[in-house]
Amino acid sequence: MAIQFKIIEHVALVTLDAPHCNNALTIGDLMHLRKTLRACQDDEQVRVIVLLGAGERAFCCGAHFKESLRPVPGFVAGALKSRETEAEEGGYNRLLDLSDLDLWKPLIAGIQGLCLGGGLELALQCDLRIATDGASFGLPEVRMAAIPSAGGVQYLLRAVGSAHAMKMALTGEPINAQEALRIGLVSDLVPAGQLQAVALQLAERIAGNGPLAVQSIKQLAVQTAHLPARDFVSQANLHWGLLRDSQDFAEGRLAFAQTRAPKYTGT
Repeated sequence: MAIQFKIIEHVALVTLDAPHCNNALTIGDLMHLRKTLRACQDDEQVRVIVLLGAGERAFCCGAHFKESLRPVPGFVAGALKSRETEAEEGGYNRLLDLSDLDLWKPLIAGIQGLCLGGGLELALQCDLRIATDGASFGLPEVRMAAIPSAGGVQYLLRAVGSAHAMKMALTGEPINAQEALRIGLVSDLVPAGQLQAVALQLAERIAGNGPLAVQSIKQLAVQTAHLPARDFVSQANLHWGLLRDSQDFAEGRLAFAQTRAPKYTGT
């Protein structure tokens, strides 16, 4: 299987394991990835998800090229069906879009090597991205007379700002890891041999916080950032009130008063 999965403490480690093709994913792989991520959201043991690519050559280069060669029925007919049904008929594009999964647990992408096309679209849907010094990033679709189909341009605009995003999208040219750090596409650069360890350390730091509060922060970031101040403050206050009645809220304050580490349960 091209999707490997294991849980370490409260962190789910999901690995794209097809290094022979730069971790490009078949329809079956994408379906498996979506199923795995959905299971992580529903598993109370999991608090943070780390997404890695196997091998040193690539994080992910999107959908496997052979999928784009499969005959498919008319686009409109497929688009009006569920993602799964469309995929069974050969339409893979919407499988790269994770927005329908309602993943409120943080996703961290650990990137080394190539992160191109649908692979970058996948990484852009993660909440945090760290990379090795040798990583490269790009949306090359325009060079093949196509466009990123899973929101890559829009996600990139949110991640790095219009000037850098439009330059990448319109030229189709990749950028290196140092440029990605400079423009804010990634938060940290790490040596290649330390990528998994650093990603897990970051995940563990997040997992040590109140699980419900962490998910609330992500939900507010995704669902309310576009709202005017009056509305997003109202939503923030509502989430705060919901958390106030949780056991973890009380535990956090008690642990602070007793100068000890809190023991959160997600309740």
